[in-house]
Amino acid sequence: MSQADTIGEKIKAIRTSQNLTLKQLSELTGLSTGFLSQLERGLSSIAVDSLEVIANALNVNLGVFFDSYSEKNDEPVMYSFSQRYNQTASKIFQAVLNHDVSSFAMLPRLTQLMPQANLDEEELEMYNHKGEEFIYVLEGTVTLLLDSQRYTLNPGDCVQFSSNKDHNWMNCTNKIVKLLTVNIPSPFYEEKE
Repeated sequence: MSQADTIGEKIKAIRTSQNLTLKQLSELTGLSTGFLSQLERGLSSIAVDSLEVIANALNVNLGVFFDSYSEKNDEPVMYSFSQRYNQTASKIFQAVLNHDVSSFAMLPRLTQLMPQANLDEEELEMYNHKGEEFIYVLEGTVTLLLDSQRYTLNPGDCVQFSSNKDHNWMNCTNKIVKLLTVNIPSPFYEEKE
């Protein structure tokens, strides 16, 4: 798979190589066939925890969906030139901000929402999972949907919340939104004994 492949395209390639239908993957994961279809076509984004459920159902390591996660490195500094973005949906890109995601319980990422990303609120999948999230707006204006509330966040604004609340975000503007996000725990973390 090329680096340009979206996560949805990678899921479809693995699913079809295992001769699984969307319906069968839906039954294995508890995610709707409609959502999985949109995800595979790059029309919807997915939370890492939900992606972990798909990886388990397909019997693959979560890291196969992210090109940059497989490069383990002991270097503590990540320079800006080494940050690589993965396309998580048609208008959403993310870069992990450390070299070794399996060694740390915290998952820091830079997220870019292209103009009009996730704009169809009626079709927008809401996520919830274990842990906590922190979001800091670096650039642009993001709309955060959190439980039944809607918040507009501008550069310098931030929010921290329990991830078990339904949540997602949208870019309702014609400009790129850049976010610093931190999730705890990281679904990639492998606790050492």
